[in-house]
Amino acid sequence: MPPIRVLIIDDSASVRQTLTDIFNADPEIEVMATASDPYVAAKRLQEAVPDVITLDVEMPRMDGITFLRRLMAQRPIPVVMCSSLTEAGSATLVEAMEAGAVDVVLKPRLDTKQGLLEAGEHICDVVKAAARARLGRIPLRGSHFVQKKLTADAMLPPPSAREAMAKTTDTVVCIGASTGGTESLRVVLEALPVDCPGIVVVQHMPEGFTRAFAARLNGLCQVEVKEAADGDTVLRGRVLIAPGNRHTLLQRSGARYYVAVRDGPLVSRHRPSVDVLFRSAARYAGANAAGIIMTGMGDDGARGLGEMKAAGARTIAQDEATSVVFGMPREAIARGAVDAVVPLDRLAREILQARPR
Repeated sequence: MPPIRVLIIDDSASVRQTLTDIFNADPEIEVMATASDPYVAAKRLQEAVPDVITLDVEMPRMDGITFLRRLMAQRPIPVVMCSSLTEAGSATLVEAMEAGAVDVVLKPRLDTKQGLLEAGEHICDVVKAAARARLGRIPLRGSHFVQKKLTADAMLPPPSAREAMAKTTDTVVCIGASTGGTESLRVVLEALPVDCPGIVVVQHMPEGFTRAFAARLNGLCQVEVKEAADGDTVLRGRVLIAPGNRHTLLQRSGARYYVAVRDGPLVSRHRPSVDVLFRSAARYAGANAAGIIMTGMGDDGARGLGEMKAAGARTIAQDEATSVVFGMPREAIARGAVDAVVPLDRLAREILQARPR
């Protein structure tokens, strides 16, 4: 299989060189070209078409969002936004996802070798996922470091069949998503009424961006959407988004469900990890929970969804036809962890029909 060809667009020469070194260290990726701004990039695109573009947000002559919108209108190509972590930049990057970007990554830090290696692994994973992305599946508004892949055991023990879980009147819905999930989640959450079951979401996003993401959804949806904070209660009509770079676990005190936000190692190569959320739901909610795994690359969430099913929860996967990347749902289906496979526009209905089993 030929390597994934990447066009790097960034006004910083040091960032262009760092990304080039990261990609060239991965045998599955090659740098087709680099560009210092969108005008130079347009000339590169006349010469050859890449499989994926990494795009900076703030650049001279034309900003990344404007270029992204023009690109998507004329020649859609999977785009990964690459930006520094700033509050203003976070809001802009959420806008970029709405404009058609497949994913977002933080620019790698150049001051520590370990940080650069860890960033390199993640960036390469995101680019590989973007190369497999099928654009247009979502209705829009407008040396390579290999890390040991840990399981949810790193955060909490597996649920025990001996742990009897008293039934409650409300169902807790846990959702996991990755590549393509930001806009897919919008479609689902916009369709929910104010009295929907309480929801906890793990969407793979960098630290800092989840707050802007939650705020944007809160402005679009009838339900309350907020970035989860440690101790937040899971309530009807409320959606809690796991903060980037922190694991989010479901906990229970009597009939009250709440979330714990914790530090910890990467699990299934992610933090937050869907497997961690799903395992905690299996352990503390059992048949009172429902689990949904959505678009994304890799297998994060597949094992945890199986544990939820074994604990009596209803489990659902987004179908291939509406997934931007079908990796995570496919893996969960292959493991026998899924009760039903449904298209994106039916997931809200599944949430509303979820009842304790």
